Amino acid sequence: PLYSSAASDVYKRQLSACSGMTQQEKNTAIGAGVGAIGGSILTGGSTAGTVGGAAVGGVIGHEVNKK
Repeated sequence: PLYSSAASDVYKRQLSACSGMTQQEKNTAIGAGVGAIGGSILTGGSTAGTVGGAAVGGVIGHEVNKK
């Protein structure tokens, strides 16, 4: 169906968007995503919790394996 085709197309674009990123940039993006989800869950879906979680997660992700 059309929905699965569109979802597949979006997924492929998201994967290709990371192809030119360094490992540190990927870690930052992953950390921000995980932090946003965690912040949202912990604060019952508040915007401030989601944004705060993304910021903290991004910083932590950026610092992981930093040389």
